[in-house]
Amino acid sequence: MKIMLRICLLISLFSLTLPLTANEPETKATLSLPPASLAQWYKPANKRQVWLHTMFRLRRSMQAVAMYADRGDRDKLQKWMNKLAEDYTSVGDMVPEWQKQLDQASLENLRTAAESMDKNAIGRAQHELKKSCRNCHSEFRAVTALLQRGPDFSDVSLLDEGGLEELSLGEAMKDMSTSINRIVISLDDGRPQDAKLASITLGRQMTKLAGICSSCHKDESVRQRILGNNLKQEMDHLAALIDAREIRESKRAVGHIAVNVCARCHGIHRTLQDLRQLIGSNQEDGNE
Repeated sequence: MKIMLRICLLISLFSLTLPLTANEPETKATLSLPPASLAQWYKPANKRQVWLHTMFRLRRSMQAVAMYADRGDRDKLQKWMNKLAEDYTSVGDMVPEWQKQLDQASLENLRTAAESMDKNAIGRAQHELKKSCRNCHSEFRAVTALLQRGPDFSDVSLLDEGGLEELSLGEAMKDMSTSINRIVISLDDGRPQDAKLASITLGRQMTKLAGICSSCHKDESVRQRILGNNLKQEMDHLAALIDAREIRESKRAVGHIAVNVCARCHGIHRTLQDLRQLIGSNQEDGNE
């Protein structure tokens, strides 16, 4: 059963919410959640990305059918036609809720056209068959990619400064934001020693954050680029500027860290995670 979500958006689906003026109407978008049975064909429920590979093969088979129809190569056309039919039909087996959405009539028309090597009929049948693909993609592809392939940090935690209490990732992020603001406030108020202590705290917090990134980022060079040696160099540079009482340059260094470390990760992960949470909360509300 489809669960319809009404999510308030003001720019587009993947933009941040901005305040409305009094005369602007509220803009809404309706999202359809895919059937729960789809999740079993994605990681981590499945060892392989079975659904994605099926979609890739379908697209490849569609292209091959058109290509060999143009070339008049009957044997290879039949080979790829069989592959296309097998994968297209498997969609209904993997997700029974979508069985009725499959255009079996157009699939049979394509088979018949391929057998007779009728190039024009093959083109017409493919065009009709692709409509069923586009309809499903238009309704479900974006939200499926978000739910099945987007980041999920709901179970991520790390220890607090004392090493005694586990913090959720959201709580840890708030603590880092507090440290950054404490640095700037202290610099602005002529309290360099407080700024130095806050920068040391921020460095420790970011080092702990780097430790949890390895669960997804297996490539050491990726981790080093954002939260590794480059970050250490920037934190050391900030500390040196604070010690030298270079207030303006210290503030600039803090901003550089915020943009090149915090904002870079947020641009990739945070918006998608926020949308996951938004969809989750709306789904719970719809089930009450």
